[in-house]
Amino acid sequence: MPPGLPEATAIQVSRDSTGAPVRLAVHERGEGPAVVLCHGFPELAYSWRHQLPALAAAGFRAIAPDMRGYGGSSRPARVEDYGLTELTGDLVGLLDALGIERAVFMGHDWGGFVAWAMPVLHPERCAGVVGVCTPYLAMPTTTLLRAMVGGEDERLYMLWFQQPGVAEGVLDSRVALLFDRLMRAPLAPERLVAQAMQDGKLDLNPFRRLEQLASETELLLSQEELAVYVEAFGRTGFRGGINWYRNIDRNAREHPDVGGRKLELPCLMLCAAWDPALRPEMAAGMPARCADLAMHTIERAGHWVQQEQPDALNRILVDWLRKRA
Repeated sequence: MPPGLPEATAIQVSRDSTGAPVRLAVHERGEGPAVVLCHGFPELAYSWRHQLPALAAAGFRAIAPDMRGYGGSSRPARVEDYGLTELTGDLVGLLDALGIERAVFMGHDWGGFVAWAMPVLHPERCAGVVGVCTPYLAMPTTTLLRAMVGGEDERLYMLWFQQPGVAEGVLDSRVALLFDRLMRAPLAPERLVAQAMQDGKLDLNPFRRLEQLASETELLLSQEELAVYVEAFGRTGFRGGINWYRNIDRNAREHPDVGGRKLELPCLMLCAAWDPALRPEMAAGMPARCADLAMHTIERAGHWVQQEQPDALNRILVDWLRKRA
């Protein structure tokens, strides 16, 4: 069992495109109104280890699964098993299996896109949404992303991820290095831009140049915590999580209302001031798209804010849940 988390329970939530059962490894703590925490890439339910006890102590039932493709959960082989239809379907199946009618869905990074899709695709199951770094936006398309880098796909990780086998071929053999370089305190924005410049161009694909990334800031995790990620991804590889990215065009085509439809339920947006991937200004248009919205920015926080500044995040989260959800 990972240090800091309750033991996981394997729960069948759906079936994949071959008819095989999809099971999620689910960690729970507390009793009361349900809050489902959806992690992003490359993470695990373990990323919420600081939030589960805080939510339980505040009177909520905190539920953190390893999402489809990750950790102890099922990892279907087909790329098409990782679209928003399937990922939100897993969460509906999870509520059904646990006997829960409605929950607040909280998502970080890619898990944020899934959480924001829930009130659009399954509004009857949602009591509220919390975005951590990820704002409520329409799904980007590869055409839009390609225009950002002048067609040089290797300079943007979301495009580099598109061809099956390419990213896995690099990352699966560098698990320890990847987490050593990524799970660090954030650089100031100006220092980060300087580090990302390659041959006079901004390179937005740190995953293909891990050896070049500076390790000048301190690790956010202890060696014991870091070992949880290294063991999990050393066992599973990265293909399941990367397959989420390979469905972005399909998601945009099949679910145009996600990011476009105005949300009427309680929403909370938590930005991290120094997040290089999901800049706070990306959330600027959310007041027009969310009728009941609270927004907060955690200063000097990077992309892994729930692990880097858990006390600050938990205070805002619990206060909002008690008042609005």
